[in-house]
Amino acid sequence: MKNPKILVLGGGFAGLEAAIKLRKYGYPVTLISDREYMFIYPTSIWIPVGKQDFEDTKLDLHEMAKIHGFDLKIEKVNKIDIENQKIETDKSSHLYDYLFIALGMGKHYVPGLEHTLSICGKPGDSLLIKEKLENLIAKGEGVINIGFGGNPADPTATAVRGGPAFELLFNISLFLKEKGLRDKVKLNFFSPSVSPGKKMGTKAFASLDKFYERYHINTYFGKGIKEFKPDEIIFKDGTKLNSDLTVYISGGKGLKVIEESGLPLNEAGFIEINELVRVEGHRNIYAIGDAAAIIDHPWAAKQGHVAEVMADVATYNFNNSMKHIDKRKSYWEKLHIVCVMDSGDAAAFIIRTEKKEWMIMLPVVGHWMKKAWGWYYKNTKKKKMFRLPGM
Repeated sequence: MKNPKILVLGGGFAGLEAAIKLRKYGYPVTLISDREYMFIYPTSIWIPVGKQDFEDTKLDLHEMAKIHGFDLKIEKVNKIDIENQKIETDKSSHLYDYLFIALGMGKHYVPGLEHTLSICGKPGDSLLIKEKLENLIAKGEGVINIGFGGNPADPTATAVRGGPAFELLFNISLFLKEKGLRDKVKLNFFSPSVSPGKKMGTKAFASLDKFYERYHINTYFGKGIKEFKPDEIIFKDGTKLNSDLTVYISGGKGLKVIEESGLPLNEAGFIEINELVRVEGHRNIYAIGDAAAIIDHPWAAKQGHVAEVMADVATYNFNNSMKHIDKRKSYWEKLHIVCVMDSGDAAAFIIRTEKKEWMIMLPVVGHWMKKAWGWYYKNTKKKKMFRLPGM
């Protein structure tokens, strides 16, 4: 097939990387995104505390399309019609020969979830957290509750976002200290999990108690959430936490448009793929990033760098298939957890693989290294600097 119609759905880490790599291989590509920008979630933790502007956390997809040469459609995907190889959006319909699904994931619903904000949800939530935090600063007192949970249908918890909750927690504590309010604004961390953060590995998990003590944080673990209300959290055991600001990162689940697609899904609604990142039973469809199910690796987690690894492997395998080259890659071989847990005045570098785990604390310089990564990521995507291998 000389000029296949290739669609990439989603403009996040996985989708943008796939579009860029496909263009490098010389294929015409159309990327469909419901936002005109990619939001760089790992650096959004600094928006609420005023260390990063919202605009600096975005990558303009129109600029990316111009630089890398892919076609861009700002449209919302309403239907994936695999029988007719067609995508229906709110504005048009698009036929495809090959499809790369990178639409991300939804959130497991907990009663009253609408009364919470998330640093991993809609980009605008980061500004709302900032606004509420500023109101508490002006008031001079209050209660902030930050937590995360999983999805009961995702037993290996691959779709849990714990790192950003820890980072926001520690950054807000430092912010309150700078304002002279750390003892007047109560900061609580909560989770239905008995051992939140264990995914990072035993070494990192063991160090968390020291972080809670250092940053003056009260913890409430192993308490199932019954309901969120505008001014409190009600746990299943009947206890409550008053709340002026509740930030909760709920566990992930499959998006409705994917659940209705007829594609093979696991219990949590994520698309079942093989190690080549190809959708089971569909040789012309790949699922990458948060939309895809991670199997046989219960220690792993969905992260931005994992999404890019999937995009790299999927496009490599696609290109070799098109050129009748037998060699293939497995994303399992590159699967690992990388977490730079920033606290505003330091950072913990955590790496975990199936057999090893490694952690190092870097006071002060660690924070600035993560800030530098945000600059590096944007500028490599803009082709303003060379991208280091594996980063």
